[in-house]
Amino acid sequence: MAATEPIEVGKNRYPFCIVWTPIPLITWIFPFIGHMGICTSTGIIRDFAGSYHVSEDQMGFGDPTKYLQLEISKVPGGVSAWDRAVQDASEEYKSHMHNLFCDNCHSHVALALNNMAYPGKRNWNMVALCWLMLFRGKHIGCSGFLRTWTPSVFLLTIIAVILVFIA
Repeated sequence: MAATEPIEVGKNRYPFCIVWTPIPLITWIFPFIGHMGICTSTGIIRDFAGSYHVSEDQMGFGDPTKYLQLEISKVPGGVSAWDRAVQDASEEYKSHMHNLFCDNCHSHVALALNNMAYPGKRNWNMVALCWLMLFRGKHIGCSGFLRTWTPSVFLLTIIAVILVFIA
């Protein structure tokens, strides 16, 4: 992956990446659902954090716990096309009302990927991105893994114990 800058977890810099972080309560119940952002070529995180607001380097639910670095070589137009697509999607979403079910952070990332035609596709959507991050996303170390999965495992354990004692 010909990223011009390396990933720097300590500085929250993820060039050419999609980043993901858990949403309290929702992710605990459905561990594949979380908050998503897309990063510029220099690693600056852009995320649709709420109605009419696209944040920069301040994800709505905390620092990323997972990331997926994409291949800039698969973007027609290269680095400038990537950054323009992220910027255009962010500007567009500054005029959107947030809707948890159909116009959300995943939709913002999908628009950026569609704008840049990564990798020759223009049909990205929130479901495809959800599965992509679930199966191909990399945890940001042990702490990223624990922040992602511990609440779900804890909740499922409590439910299992309750069911065992009821049955």
